[in-house]
Amino acid sequence: MTEHPFDWLACPHCGGPLSRHDGALSCPNHHSFDIARQGYVNLLGHAAPHNADTPAMLDARARFLGSHLYDPIADDVVAAVGKARRIVEVGAGTGFYLGYLLDELPEAIGLATDVSPAAAKRAARAHPRAASIVADTWAGLPLRDGVADAILCVFAPRNSAEFARILAPGGRLVVVVPTAKHLAGLRERHGLLDVSDDKADTVAAAFPGWRSRRSPVDYQMALTGTLGADLVAMGPNAFHTPPSDIPDEFATVSVTVMTFIRPE
Repeated sequence: MTEHPFDWLACPHCGGPLSRHDGALSCPNHHSFDIARQGYVNLLGHAAPHNADTPAMLDARARFLGSHLYDPIADDVVAAVGKARRIVEVGAGTGFYLGYLLDELPEAIGLATDVSPAAAKRAARAHPRAASIVADTWAGLPLRDGVADAILCVFAPRNSAEFARILAPGGRLVVVVPTAKHLAGLRERHGLLDVSDDKADTVAAAFPGWRSRRSPVDYQMALTGTLGADLVAMGPNAFHTPPSDIPDEFATVSVTVMTFIRPE
């Protein structure tokens, strides 16, 4: 049987391996989870939290990422991942970065995870060689030990202990974090969330003993008012009243692509 990303999963109740049959996943202890017709599996075990991405947020994200304005970030992620074959994107949203990566790696397969069922539904369609699950990074990822060659975490929550557990020895963790300059003008004018100056250092401190490197990605993008509104609406500020008066402008993109190698 051809390997499928669902073959990497573990039961969220007992930790046993999950196997596919008759449109469901089940473990040796007879816990069973339906595979939705859209191609994802909900392994969360409870209702999604109030701050999970909504369909409207995901629509805005798909429009913005479809504009190619963040493609330079995706290109750097591709370079950082290398030739990994089993790839997991956590907090994947629409699965944009996973799909972008799979386009560049024809032998790879990928799994997207997100706490939002709406996101998992969309990410399941991110690429023919991708699948998705609903899961909470903070609570623990329902994956078997050491199954991933690479983990992507792009503007998403991090769980260093879980990443170390599911990543194979020598595997790569690629984390993208904004710098204090990222979208600074937009954030100042529209009251968006602040970014700390030491964010990358904070991330690095969570992985002591891991070899690492940092790659800065800095450029100016021409942002139309419509895409600016989508940029605001696709993030946490969507839960507040989004600004409706964003002009056409140039905005600063400034992120750090961090690569960590799990110790052997």
